Amino acid sequence: MSTIKNTFLDYGYSAAEIEKRVNDTFSEIFEKPWSRFYFDGIGDTGYFMDTGNCDARTEGMSYGMMMCVMQDRKDIFDRMWKFAMDFMYMSEGRMKGYFAWSVGPDGKKNAWGPAPDGEEFFAMALFLAGRKWGDVEGESIYNYTMWARRILHTCLHQEYPMWNADNGYVLFVPACPFTDPSYHLMHFYHYFALWADEEDRPFWKRAEEASREYLAKVCHPVTGMNPEYGNFDGTPNPYGPPDGHGDFYSDAYRTGANIGLDSLWHGHNPNFEKIADNLVNFFADIDPADYKKYHLDGTPVLLPDGTPEKALHPVGLLATLAQTTLACSPAAATAAEKIVRRFWNTPLRQGERRYYDNCLYFFAMLALSGKYKV
Repeated sequence: MSTIKNTFLDYGYSAAEIEKRVNDTFSEIFEKPWSRFYFDGIGDTGYFMDTGNCDARTEGMSYGMMMCVMQDRKDIFDRMWKFAMDFMYMSEGRMKGYFAWSVGPDGKKNAWGPAPDGEEFFAMALFLAGRKWGDVEGESIYNYTMWARRILHTCLHQEYPMWNADNGYVLFVPACPFTDPSYHLMHFYHYFALWADEEDRPFWKRAEEASREYLAKVCHPVTGMNPEYGNFDGTPNPYGPPDGHGDFYSDAYRTGANIGLDSLWHGHNPNFEKIADNLVNFFADIDPADYKKYHLDGTPVLLPDGTPEKALHPVGLLATLAQTTLACSPAAATAAEKIVRRFWNTPLRQGERRYYDNCLYFFAMLALSGKYKV
């Protein structure tokens, strides 16, 4: 795609102020001392710090790499990719070929298991890096396309695969019997079906359609909300007491954003329009300061003392709602505009929880400015 819809421009913001806002947001995340969470690592590496948990995660590392591709920052991309390969990649053991989902800033692994959202974003960012900057030949880690294909091959053919071969669904962790709706990146699978190892391309095409079908059944028919974890039949999976993950909470916010990006890249479909309209209409008149943790029917989750539990990442939720508007039908135009303008007028989050919120913030900024594109 050479051009793509610029929602901010459609709402009357100027091209110059949009460009400045995108660049300033990138700078705050990667460079500004008071707000950044990118840091130079050991040697010629770099990493995103999850400021709420004081570790580097494959989620954030792969997010950062995608941001760098979109902003044409090969220098930072290569530092982050080298950190991932030096300290996260597992070359032996039960999970050989995957990336440890959490490591310390010193490179020591906090876990020896992967999280599939990291592998998905690593692969897509690497494919796009190869197309933008070219590949170093041979076994170099900077042979981006080769490594993207290698990651996806591992995801499907490792002893403990990340996708269910029968239904085509991405799993919460390898070989487990349930999924995470926010991991379903059908807009990425579309390109995996073009660029992955040839023998695996039919699977990725099937996974693309399977994910669209799955999200249509896992999202609530009235509110559009989805659980953090879901069973294959679309019912919530409250795995992990005492907190549980069957409600609309932090992980789940990304699903609407993914639906929006899929619509931006590959066109609208009625199921996604309905989900997006429901979400955006539900939140259109709620101030982010009043966002809660919700049951899927929209009722707040209550703490033991009877008070509603607040959203842990309100700026992140607002950002994903803004990106969700890309999938809305004309019937939700008024609510969508409220959400997008509220997002534009909301600054990046500060403080110890800024990492997750501001990752989602920058992706929404890219998508709504027409800069999140292949």
